[in-house]
Amino acid sequence: MKTAYVHDWLAGGYAGAEKVLEQMLDVLPGTPVYTMVHEPRDFIGTPLEHADVRASLIQKLPMGRQKYRAYLPLMPFAVEQFDLTAFDVIVSSSYAVAKGVLVSGEQLHLSYVHSPVRYAWDLYQQYLREANLTAGAKAALAKLALHYLRLWDLGTANRVDVYVANSEYVARRIWRTYRRPARVLYPPVEVKRFDPSLPRENFYLTMSRFVPYKKLDLIVRTFSQLDKPLVVIGSGPDFEKVRALAGTSVTFLGRQPDEVVADHMNRCRAFVFAADEDFGIVSVEAQAAGAPVIAYGRGGSLETVVHGVTGLHFQNQTVEDLAAAVLDFERSSTHFSAAAIRRHAERFSTERFKRQYREILDTAVAARRAGQDPERAVLALPTWS
Repeated sequence: MKTAYVHDWLAGGYAGAEKVLEQMLDVLPGTPVYTMVHEPRDFIGTPLEHADVRASLIQKLPMGRQKYRAYLPLMPFAVEQFDLTAFDVIVSSSYAVAKGVLVSGEQLHLSYVHSPVRYAWDLYQQYLREANLTAGAKAALAKLALHYLRLWDLGTANRVDVYVANSEYVARRIWRTYRRPARVLYPPVEVKRFDPSLPRENFYLTMSRFVPYKKLDLIVRTFSQLDKPLVVIGSGPDFEKVRALAGTSVTFLGRQPDEVVADHMNRCRAFVFAADEDFGIVSVEAQAAGAPVIAYGRGGSLETVVHGVTGLHFQNQTVEDLAAAVLDFERSSTHFSAAAIRRHAERFSTERFKRQYREILDTAVAARRAGQDPERAVLALPTWS
């Protein structure tokens, strides 16, 4: 059956959602990808470099590829302009508007949801505070735009036949937001590119985009206060702001290629993860390298980091709680086994993802062909080990 992928945007870097899309394309090579905007330079040297990408009307607007987030109020309209009538199956990879694509009654729409739109739902108030949009005319316009985005997002919930969530945490949020059940399929992690056998060295590691909810400022302030060595990999709009908080024990490497990231994960004493994430691929990558993870004990981390076995959880996003967790880790660090941590990470391998994704897709298609409910068929699949 002819299939099309719909992805929110392919700009701003190669992150977790793009790694999921890469593996989906590996299952169905040559499938076209419809997206809001496409910045090819951001994907040079990645598996998505040669993908068949078809961008929306936002691509042609002034600064569309660079300032695409400013066009968020236009995105619901833009995603509905994709002509997908030639396809039998639509698979959306959605954390913003992709799930709202228009489909006909004869088409099957499976949506892999990384998250319901966080800045319109769960992070609404936090987004307004961090963007300094709590008062004034500009704030009123932003609140109105997000209000209508919520109405549109909720109104498009039944355009999806089958929801697939990237974690139990997201599945619960899909139910709360859309009142629809979702099958959980954990994102893929390239476990084989890491080597857990290397000796661990005396530095901690964190890696992320420099945006507020990732809480890199919290990690940097904590390690500066403790005067313990921390290496920070990543880039983003808050880079200079976070670097200004750092003491002499913190080293910033900026954005690095995969081989440099893997090398640091293979050697770090522990990986530090302070965000309330839907899943958090980077923390599982660290575990694939045999590194214990000190993680904020909420969201996807509760499913990916086993407290006392593959790392430690801290309960509040404060310097005091993170510092206490670091000191607790140092008292117990000899209890962690790199081999056991790696075995845990192998539950999230790319091979496992592709096998389970193919099973979900084939089950949904077979149910539709048989005149049955594809959602019910997918939810009835046996639990994966």
